[in-house]
Amino acid sequence: MPVQTSRRPPSQQPPRAATTIPAQPAPALPGKGGKPDGGPATKRSRRKDPLWARLTVALGAVLMMTSGIAIVGSKALIDKATGNIAQRNLLGDAGKSGAEGGKNLDGPIDMLLLGVDARERWAADDVRADSIIVLHIPATHDQAYLISIPRDTEAQIPAFKKSGYPGGVDKINAAFQAGARNGGGWEGGAQLMAQTIKKMTGVSFDGAAIINFGGFKNVIDTLGSVRICVSQEVRSHHMSYVGGKPMWNADGKKTGKPMTPVVHKKGCREMEGWAALDYSRQRYGLKDGDYDRQQNQQQLIKAMARKATQNGMLTNPLKLNELIKAAGKAFILDTGGVPVADFVFTMRGVTGNDLTMLKTNGGTFHGNGNNREALSEQTLDMFHAVKEDKLAEFVFANPEVISTRK
Repeated sequence: MPVQTSRRPPSQQPPRAATTIPAQPAPALPGKGGKPDGGPATKRSRRKDPLWARLTVALGAVLMMTSGIAIVGSKALIDKATGNIAQRNLLGDAGKSGAEGGKNLDGPIDMLLLGVDARERWAADDVRADSIIVLHIPATHDQAYLISIPRDTEAQIPAFKKSGYPGGVDKINAAFQAGARNGGGWEGGAQLMAQTIKKMTGVSFDGAAIINFGGFKNVIDTLGSVRICVSQEVRSHHMSYVGGKPMWNADGKKTGKPMTPVVHKKGCREMEGWAALDYSRQRYGLKDGDYDRQQNQQQLIKAMARKATQNGMLTNPLKLNELIKAAGKAFILDTGGVPVADFVFTMRGVTGNDLTMLKTNGGTFHGNGNNREALSEQTLDMFHAVKEDKLAEFVFANPEVISTRK
Protein backbone atom coordinates (compact mmCIF):
# COMPACT_ATOMS: atom_id res chain seq x y z
CA MET A 1 0.00 0.00 0.00
CA PRO A 2 1.21 3.55 -0.59
CA VAL A 3 2.74 5.39 2.32
CA GLN A 4 0.11 7.51 4.10
CA THR A 5 1.70 10.84 4.90
CA SER A 6 0.60 14.42 5.11
CA ARG A 7 1.35 16.91 2.38
CA ARG A 8 1.94 20.52 3.31
CA PRO A 9 -0.44 23.24 2.21
CA PRO A 10 0.82 25.57 -0.49
CA SER A 11 2.26 28.03 2.03
CA GLN A 12 6.03 28.29 2.46
CA GLN A 13 7.74 25.45 4.27
CA PRO A 14 11.46 25.37 5.17
CA PRO A 15 13.65 22.75 3.50
CA ARG A 16 14.16 19.41 5.17
CA ALA A 17 17.34 18.94 7.15
CA ALA A 18 20.10 16.84 5.65
CA THR A 19 21.07 13.42 6.96
CA THR A 20 24.63 12.41 7.75
CA ILE A 21 25.15 10.46 4.54
CA PRO A 22 27.68 12.51 2.52
CA ALA A 23 26.37 13.89 -0.73
CA GLN A 24 27.01 16.85 -2.97
CA PRO A 25 24.76 19.81 -2.19
CA ALA A 26 22.06 20.70 -4.64
CA PRO A 27 22.35 24.07 -6.39
CA ALA A 28 21.25 27.01 -4.25
CA LEU A 29 18.26 29.03 -5.26
CA PRO A 30 19.08 32.42 -6.74
CA GLY A 31 19.26 35.36 -4.40
CA LYS A 32 17.52 38.59 -5.09
CA GLY A 33 18.51 39.57 -8.62
CA GLY A 34 21.70 37.57 -8.42
CA LYS A 35 23.36 34.31 -9.41
CA PRO A 36 22.33 30.98 -7.89
CA ASP A 37 25.05 31.49 -5.27
CA GLY A 38 23.71 34.92 -4.36
CA GLY A 39 26.51 36.79 -6.15
CA PRO A 40 25.99 39.87 -8.27
CA ALA A 41 23.95 39.57 -11.44
CA THR A 42 25.62 39.71 -14.80
CA LYS A 43 24.08 40.80 -18.06
CA ARG A 44 23.96 38.50 -21.05
CA SER A 45 24.38 39.98 -24.49
CA ARG A 46 21.77 37.87 -26.27
CA ARG A 47 19.74 34.71 -25.77
CA LYS A 48 21.45 31.57 -27.02
CA ASP A 49 19.72 28.39 -28.10
CA PRO A 50 18.22 27.06 -24.85
CA LEU A 51 19.87 24.20 -23.05
CA TRP A 52 17.48 21.29 -23.36
CA ALA A 53 15.66 19.21 -20.81
CA ARG A 54 17.51 19.42 -17.52
CA LEU A 55 14.32 18.11 -16.01
CA THR A 56 15.11 14.60 -17.18
CA VAL A 57 17.56 14.20 -14.30
CA ALA A 58 14.80 14.50 -11.75
CA LEU A 59 12.43 12.11 -13.42
CA GLY A 60 15.21 9.72 -14.36
CA ALA A 61 16.44 9.71 -10.78
CA VAL A 62 12.95 9.22 -9.36
CA LEU A 63 12.24 6.31 -11.70
CA MET A 64 15.64 4.76 -11.11
CA MET A 65 15.20 4.94 -7.35
CA THR A 66 11.65 3.67 -7.32
CA SER A 67 12.32 0.74 -9.60
CA GLY A 68 15.14 -0.42 -7.35
CA ILE A 69 13.56 -0.17 -3.93
CA ALA A 70 11.89 -3.56 -4.13
CA ILE A 71 15.32 -5.07 -4.83
CA VAL A 72 17.28 -3.07 -2.29
CA GLY A 73 14.39 -3.50 0.13
CA SER A 74 15.04 -0.58 2.46
CA LYS A 75 13.18 2.69 2.71
CA ALA A 76 15.74 3.72 5.33
CA LEU A 77 18.50 3.46 2.71
CA ILE A 78 16.58 5.73 0.36
CA ASP A 79 15.94 8.15 3.22
CA LYS A 80 19.65 8.42 3.93
CA ALA A 81 20.66 8.63 0.31
CA THR A 82 18.19 11.42 -0.48
CA GLY A 83 18.72 13.44 2.69
CA ASN A 84 20.75 16.20 1.04
CA ILE A 85 18.35 16.91 -1.81
CA ALA A 86 17.25 20.52 -1.44
CA GLN A 87 13.50 21.00 -1.04
CA ARG A 88 11.69 24.28 -1.62
CA ASN A 89 8.09 25.38 -2.18
CA LEU A 90 7.97 25.31 -5.99
CA LEU A 91 4.19 25.03 -6.32
CA GLY A 92 2.64 27.83 -4.30
CA ASP A 93 -1.10 27.97 -4.93
CA ALA A 94 -0.86 25.29 -7.64
CA GLY A 95 -0.42 22.49 -5.11
CA LYS A 96 -3.29 20.03 -4.69
CA SER A 97 -5.99 21.02 -2.24
CA GLY A 98 -7.44 18.69 0.36
CA ALA A 99 -10.42 18.09 -1.90
CA GLU A 100 -8.00 16.96 -4.61
CA GLY A 101 -6.31 14.46 -2.30
CA GLY A 102 -3.71 16.85 -0.96
CA LYS A 103 -3.53 15.23 2.49
CA ASN A 104 -1.78 12.02 1.43
CA LEU A 105 -0.24 10.14 -1.47
CA ASP A 106 -2.99 7.53 -1.70
CA GLY A 107 -4.20 8.56 -5.12
CA PRO A 108 -2.88 9.85 -8.46
CA ILE A 109 0.41 11.75 -8.39
CA ASP A 110 1.13 14.67 -10.71
CA MET A 111 4.55 16.31 -10.87
CA LEU A 112 5.77 19.37 -12.78
CA LEU A 113 9.31 19.07 -14.15
CA LEU A 114 11.05 22.22 -15.39
CA GLY A 115 14.35 22.68 -17.22
CA VAL A 116 15.74 26.20 -17.14
CA ASP A 117 18.56 27.80 -19.11
CA ALA A 118 20.88 29.05 -16.37
CA ARG A 119 24.45 30.02 -17.22
CA GLU A 120 26.93 31.70 -14.93
CA ARG A 121 27.31 34.79 -17.09
CA TRP A 122 23.57 35.46 -17.08
CA ALA A 123 21.44 37.04 -14.38
CA ALA A 124 19.67 34.28 -12.47
CA ASP A 125 16.34 36.10 -12.62
CA ASP A 126 16.48 36.36 -16.43
CA VAL A 127 15.94 32.75 -17.47
CA ARG A 128 13.04 30.89 -19.07
CA ALA A 129 11.82 27.35 -18.56
CA ASP A 130 12.27 25.94 -22.05
CA SER A 131 11.50 22.34 -21.08
CA ILE A 132 8.15 21.68 -19.39
CA ILE A 133 6.91 18.15 -18.66
CA VAL A 134 3.95 16.91 -16.64
CA LEU A 135 4.48 13.49 -15.04
CA HIS A 136 1.24 11.65 -14.22
CA ILE A 137 1.13 8.50 -12.10
CA PRO A 138 -2.38 7.01 -11.70
CA ALA A 139 -3.78 5.94 -8.35
CA THR A 140 -2.65 2.37 -9.03
CA HIS A 141 0.97 3.62 -8.82
CA ASP A 142 2.09 1.07 -11.41
CA GLN A 143 2.39 3.26 -14.50
CA ALA A 144 3.80 6.67 -15.45
CA TYR A 145 2.99 9.05 -18.28
CA LEU A 146 5.03 11.96 -19.64
CA ILE A 147 3.38 14.90 -21.37
CA SER A 148 5.53 17.75 -22.72
CA ILE A 149 4.05 21.23 -23.05
CA PRO A 150 5.46 23.13 -26.08
CA ARG A 151 7.69 26.00 -24.97
CA ASP A 152 6.04 28.43 -27.42
CA THR A 153 2.48 27.77 -26.28
CA GLU A 154 0.60 31.03 -25.83
CA ALA A 155 -0.60 31.33 -22.24
CA GLN A 156 -2.46 33.70 -19.97
CA ILE A 157 0.10 34.19 -17.20
CA PRO A 158 -1.57 35.33 -13.96
CA ALA A 159 -0.40 38.27 -11.86
CA PHE A 160 2.30 37.37 -9.35
CA LYS A 161 2.75 39.59 -6.31
CA LYS A 162 6.14 38.18 -5.26
CA SER A 163 7.87 39.50 -8.40
CA GLY A 164 5.51 42.36 -9.12
CA TYR A 165 4.40 40.81 -12.41
CA PRO A 166 1.01 42.31 -13.39
CA GLY A 167 -0.11 39.36 -15.53
CA GLY A 168 -0.36 39.12 -19.29
CA VAL A 169 -0.28 36.97 -22.42
CA ASP A 170 3.06 35.50 -23.52
CA LYS A 171 4.75 32.24 -24.47
CA ILE A 172 4.42 29.82 -21.59
CA ASN A 173 8.19 29.54 -21.11
CA ALA A 174 8.18 33.23 -20.10
CA ALA A 175 6.16 32.44 -16.96
CA PHE A 176 9.28 31.24 -15.14
CA GLN A 177 11.14 34.42 -16.05
CA ALA A 178 8.25 36.62 -14.93
CA GLY A 179 8.06 34.89 -11.55
CA ALA A 180 11.83 34.94 -10.97
CA ARG A 181 12.31 38.69 -11.45
CA ASN A 182 12.64 41.28 -8.69
CA GLY A 183 13.66 38.82 -6.02
CA GLY A 184 11.18 36.09 -6.87
CA GLY A 185 14.07 33.74 -7.64
CA TRP A 186 13.75 30.27 -9.12
CA GLU A 187 11.20 29.42 -6.44
CA GLY A 188 8.96 32.23 -7.65
CA GLY A 189 9.57 31.25 -11.26
CA ALA A 190 8.42 27.68 -10.62
CA GLN A 191 5.38 28.84 -8.65
CA LEU A 192 4.19 31.15 -11.43
CA MET A 193 4.80 28.45 -14.05
CA ALA A 194 2.76 25.95 -11.99
CA GLN A 195 -0.06 28.46 -11.58
CA THR A 196 -0.02 29.21 -15.32
CA ILE A 197 -0.28 25.52 -16.21
CA LYS A 198 -3.05 24.98 -13.65
CA LYS A 199 -4.97 27.90 -15.16
CA MET A 200 -4.51 26.48 -18.67
CA THR A 201 -5.14 22.78 -18.01
CA GLY A 202 -6.92 22.53 -14.65
CA VAL A 203 -4.19 20.21 -13.32
CA SER A 204 -2.88 20.75 -9.77
CA PHE A 205 0.39 19.21 -8.61
CA ASP A 206 1.74 17.00 -5.85
CA GLY A 207 5.35 17.96 -6.49
CA ALA A 208 7.79 19.73 -8.79
CA ALA A 209 11.45 19.85 -9.72
CA ILE A 210 13.78 22.45 -11.24
CA ILE A 211 16.70 20.91 -13.07
CA ASN A 212 20.17 22.33 -13.48
CA PHE A 213 22.17 20.99 -16.42
CA GLY A 214 25.52 20.75 -14.63
CA GLY A 215 24.99 17.37 -12.98
CA PHE A 216 23.23 15.61 -15.82
CA LYS A 217 26.25 14.24 -17.65
CA ASN A 218 27.50 12.78 -14.37
CA VAL A 219 24.30 10.76 -13.99
CA ILE A 220 24.65 9.18 -17.43
CA ASP A 221 28.37 8.63 -16.94
CA THR A 222 27.58 6.84 -13.67
CA LEU A 223 25.25 4.59 -15.65
CA GLY A 224 28.03 4.09 -18.22
CA SER A 225 25.89 4.81 -21.29
CA VAL A 226 22.27 4.78 -22.45
CA ARG A 227 20.69 3.17 -25.50
CA ILE A 228 19.22 5.83 -27.80
CA CYS A 229 17.45 5.35 -31.12
CA VAL A 230 18.03 8.22 -33.55
CA SER A 231 14.94 8.60 -35.73
CA GLN A 232 16.28 11.34 -38.03
CA GLU A 233 19.88 12.09 -38.93
CA VAL A 234 20.72 15.49 -37.53
CA ARG A 235 23.82 17.66 -37.45
CA SER A 236 24.56 19.07 -34.01
CA HIS A 237 23.86 22.76 -33.60
CA HIS A 238 26.07 22.86 -30.51
CA MET A 239 29.08 20.53 -30.74
CA SER A 240 31.95 19.58 -33.06
CA TYR A 241 34.94 17.25 -33.00
CA VAL A 242 38.32 18.91 -32.49
CA GLY A 243 41.25 16.56 -32.76
CA GLY A 244 38.84 13.66 -32.51
CA LYS A 245 37.31 14.90 -29.25
CA PRO A 246 33.80 16.40 -28.86
CA MET A 247 33.78 20.06 -27.82
CA TRP A 248 31.28 22.87 -27.56
CA ASN A 249 31.49 24.96 -30.72
CA ALA A 250 32.44 28.08 -28.76
CA ASP A 251 35.34 26.24 -27.10
CA GLY A 252 36.38 24.59 -30.34
CA LYS A 253 36.70 27.93 -32.10
CA LYS A 254 39.07 29.16 -29.41
CA THR A 255 41.55 26.38 -30.23
CA GLY A 256 42.00 27.55 -33.81
CA LYS A 257 42.06 23.90 -34.92
CA PRO A 258 39.90 22.31 -37.64
CA MET A 259 36.37 21.47 -36.46
CA THR A 260 34.27 18.56 -37.75
CA PRO A 261 30.55 18.78 -36.95
CA VAL A 262 29.01 16.09 -34.75
CA VAL A 263 26.38 14.22 -36.77
CA HIS A 264 23.88 11.89 -35.12
CA LYS A 265 23.05 9.21 -37.69
CA LYS A 266 19.87 7.15 -37.81
CA GLY A 267 19.81 3.92 -35.84
CA CYS A 268 19.94 2.58 -32.28
CA ARG A 269 23.18 2.60 -30.29
CA GLU A 270 24.70 2.97 -26.85
CA MET A 271 25.62 6.63 -26.27
CA GLU A 272 27.98 8.21 -23.80
CA GLY A 273 26.62 11.03 -21.69
CA TRP A 274 27.81 13.88 -23.91
CA ALA A 275 26.35 12.29 -27.07
CA ALA A 276 22.98 11.42 -25.54
CA LEU A 277 22.63 14.91 -24.13
CA ASP A 278 23.67 16.60 -27.35
CA TYR A 279 21.23 14.57 -29.46
CA SER A 280 18.40 15.27 -27.04
CA ARG A 281 19.04 19.02 -27.27
CA GLN A 282 18.62 19.24 -31.04
CA ARG A 283 15.58 20.86 -32.61
CA TYR A 284 17.02 22.68 -35.62
CA GLY A 285 17.13 20.38 -38.63
CA LEU A 286 14.43 18.05 -37.32
CA LYS A 287 11.19 17.68 -39.25
CA ASP A 288 8.93 18.78 -36.41
CA GLY A 289 11.44 20.92 -34.52
CA ASP A 290 10.68 21.25 -30.84
CA TYR A 291 8.09 18.45 -30.97
CA ASP A 292 10.77 16.00 -32.11
CA ARG A 293 13.05 17.32 -29.38
CA GLN A 294 10.33 16.72 -26.79
CA GLN A 295 10.03 13.09 -27.84
CA ASN A 296 13.80 12.66 -27.82
CA GLN A 297 13.94 14.09 -24.30
CA GLN A 298 11.26 11.65 -23.18
CA GLN A 299 13.14 8.80 -24.85
CA LEU A 300 16.23 9.66 -22.82
CA ILE A 301 14.27 9.56 -19.56
CA LYS A 302 13.07 6.09 -20.38
CA ALA A 303 16.55 4.98 -21.47
CA MET A 304 18.03 6.11 -18.15
CA ALA A 305 15.42 4.24 -16.14
CA ARG A 306 15.88 1.09 -18.22
CA LYS A 307 19.67 1.16 -17.98
CA ALA A 308 19.60 1.54 -14.21
CA THR A 309 17.47 -1.57 -13.82
CA GLN A 310 19.42 -3.64 -16.35
CA ASN A 311 23.02 -3.25 -15.21
CA GLY A 312 22.59 -4.33 -11.59
CA MET A 313 23.32 -0.87 -10.20
CA LEU A 314 20.18 -0.82 -8.10
CA THR A 315 21.04 -4.10 -6.40
CA ASN A 316 24.20 -2.51 -5.00
CA PRO A 317 23.56 0.02 -2.21
CA LEU A 318 26.94 1.71 -2.81
CA LYS A 319 26.27 2.11 -6.53
CA LEU A 320 22.76 3.33 -5.83
CA ASN A 321 24.10 5.96 -3.46
CA GLU A 322 26.66 7.02 -6.08
CA LEU A 323 23.90 7.44 -8.64
CA ILE A 324 21.65 9.44 -6.31
CA LYS A 325 24.57 11.66 -5.31
CA ALA A 326 25.21 12.43 -8.98
CA ALA A 327 21.55 13.26 -9.55
CA GLY A 328 21.24 15.20 -6.31
CA LYS A 329 23.66 17.85 -7.58
CA ALA A 330 21.37 18.60 -10.47
CA PHE A 331 17.94 19.39 -9.09
CA ILE A 332 15.82 21.21 -6.52
CA LEU A 333 12.72 19.33 -5.45
CA ASP A 334 9.28 19.96 -3.98
CA THR A 335 7.44 16.90 -2.71
CA GLY A 336 4.77 18.91 -0.94
CA GLY A 337 6.49 18.59 2.42
CA VAL A 338 6.48 14.80 2.24
CA PRO A 339 9.90 13.24 3.00
CA VAL A 340 11.60 12.30 -0.27
CA ALA A 341 11.90 8.67 0.83
CA ASP A 342 8.14 8.40 1.42
CA PHE A 343 7.38 10.07 -1.89
CA VAL A 344 9.74 7.74 -3.74
CA PHE A 345 8.60 4.66 -1.85
CA THR A 346 5.00 5.35 -2.85
CA MET A 347 6.04 5.12 -6.51
CA ARG A 348 8.09 1.97 -6.07
CA GLY A 349 5.96 0.02 -8.56
CA VAL A 350 6.93 2.24 -11.51
CA THR A 351 9.81 1.10 -13.72
CA GLY A 352 11.27 2.26 -17.01
CA ASN A 353 9.13 -0.26 -18.89
CA ASP A 354 6.00 1.24 -17.30
CA LEU A 355 6.73 4.70 -18.71
CA THR A 356 4.44 5.86 -21.54
CA MET A 357 5.47 8.89 -23.57
CA LEU A 358 2.65 11.04 -24.94
CA LYS A 359 2.51 13.71 -27.67
CA THR A 360 0.74 17.05 -27.50
CA ASN A 361 -0.89 18.56 -30.60
CA GLY A 362 -0.27 15.39 -32.57
CA GLY A 363 3.46 16.08 -32.50
CA THR A 364 3.27 18.99 -34.96
CA PHE A 365 3.05 22.78 -34.80
CA HIS A 366 -0.47 23.94 -33.94
CA GLY A 367 -0.43 27.69 -34.57
CA ASN A 368 -2.98 30.14 -33.19
CA GLY A 369 -2.51 32.96 -35.72
CA ASN A 370 0.08 34.81 -33.60
CA ASN A 371 2.93 32.52 -34.67
CA ARG A 372 2.63 30.81 -31.30
CA GLU A 373 1.42 27.39 -30.23
CA ALA A 374 -2.12 26.69 -29.09
CA LEU A 375 -3.07 23.46 -27.35
CA SER A 376 -5.45 21.45 -29.52
CA GLU A 377 -8.83 20.26 -28.28
CA GLN A 378 -7.48 16.72 -28.09
CA THR A 379 -4.56 17.88 -25.95
CA LEU A 380 -6.86 19.81 -23.60
CA ASP A 381 -8.99 16.66 -23.32
CA MET A 382 -5.84 14.74 -22.45
CA PHE A 383 -5.07 17.11 -19.59
CA HIS A 384 -8.68 16.82 -18.41
CA ALA A 385 -8.12 13.06 -18.30
CA VAL A 386 -5.02 13.68 -16.18
CA LYS A 387 -7.06 15.76 -13.74
CA GLU A 388 -9.75 13.07 -13.52
CA ASP A 389 -7.18 10.24 -13.36
CA LYS A 390 -8.64 8.70 -16.51
CA LEU A 391 -5.56 9.01 -18.69
CA ALA A 392 -5.33 5.27 -19.40
CA GLU A 393 -8.84 5.30 -20.83
CA PHE A 394 -8.04 8.41 -22.89
CA VAL A 395 -4.89 6.83 -24.34
CA PHE A 396 -6.77 3.63 -25.17
CA ALA A 397 -9.34 5.67 -27.09
CA ASN A 398 -6.70 7.91 -28.71
CA PRO A 399 -3.66 5.68 -29.38
CA GLU A 400 -2.20 8.23 -31.81
CA VAL A 401 -1.04 10.35 -28.84
CA ILE A 402 1.54 7.70 -27.90
CA SER A 403 5.07 8.60 -28.95
CA THR A 404 6.71 6.14 -31.34
CA ARG A 405 10.16 6.67 -29.80
CA LYS A 406 11.47 3.46 -28.27
